[in-house]
Amino acid sequence: MERGSRDSFTRMGTLGIEEECFVVDEDGRPTSGTDELVYEHDPPEILAERLDHELFKFVIETQTPLIEDPGDAREALLEIRQALVDHATDHGFQIAAAGLHPLAKWRELEHAEKPRYRSQLERIQYPQHRNTTAGVHVHVGVDDADKAVWIANELRWYVPVMLALSANSPYWNGFDTGLQSARAKIFEGLPNTGMPTYFEDYEAFDRFERRMLETESISDRGELWYDVRPHTAHGTVELRTPDGQADPDIVMAFVEYAHALVEALAEEYEDGASGYGRTHRRELLDENKWRAIRHGHEASFIDREMEGTIELGEVVDRECERLGIDGIKRVYERDSGAKTQRRLLEEAGPDALCESLLLGTE
Repeated sequence: MERGSRDSFTRMGTLGIEEECFVVDEDGRPTSGTDELVYEHDPPEILAERLDHELFKFVIETQTPLIEDPGDAREALLEIRQALVDHATDHGFQIAAAGLHPLAKWRELEHAEKPRYRSQLERIQYPQHRNTTAGVHVHVGVDDADKAVWIANELRWYVPVMLALSANSPYWNGFDTGLQSARAKIFEGLPNTGMPTYFEDYEAFDRFERRMLETESISDRGELWYDVRPHTAHGTVELRTPDGQADPDIVMAFVEYAHALVEALAEEYEDGASGYGRTHRRELLDENKWRAIRHGHEASFIDREMEGTIELGEVVDRECERLGIDGIKRVYERDSGAKTQRRLLEEAGPDALCESLLLGTE
């Protein structure tokens, strides 16, 4: 039974970026699924051991190598993306990214053969059968296990902020859901997802992880699919909330924000701050997440003190000033992915919509 360890948490501020993308045909339409890119042909060397299917064969996941210096993150992301696009092109495919592909219909798609996914389909049934979601996961290294759990507790308030900014999945199974991030709601249909509860310290989290494994509630540690979690093998805090994005600038804005947040919270922890996490009811955090899912860029949130409300734009301004960042400001000031998808479909049709989702590499 594979377990993580307190000893994994050794380095502060390293980065890793995971992206889930869609394998589409030359017209940008979802493929029913293919093994060609993962199993039938060797990928470019940089993708070796960093490329796999997700649950569906048309969803593919990449990981950057460990990024030691945050200044190298963009180059690392673009290198992986370019290799994936080149690999796909060599075999007659293209790559697209969004929280959900607007034209994908889950009943028409093939599930991956991997035993892990077959086991999940058998165990979870309908919620997993329809799970065509694709997201962005950002890992930030933390040099102490208790600190990582404390940071993850505090990050729960910021998860809806990132989700609202990333909202890029209005369509699911061929219809308009009326949501800005339908991906987030569909993914919440699985067990062990959504907003995690508060953990007192690393020992409490480790006890929970162990209990879930020992009771066969999960098959492996990776099936704790919460929006934010201490990753007990990589020694990171992992933020799993943003929708997939074609535009690398948007991904990099979340990477910049996640890194700055973790570093700032680490300083608070070291200064002995008590934090807000202990007092944040999960139900109120869930309400904030719902507001992000439903309203995207137009969301307002229950504030960190859990007393009043604050508009997303005000949060963005405050965070950019507090942390010395600007990427999320640029994301906020442009139309959301969801709004852009709706406009393109209405004004230019499905071809233009599909083209807009093709993976950017510069």
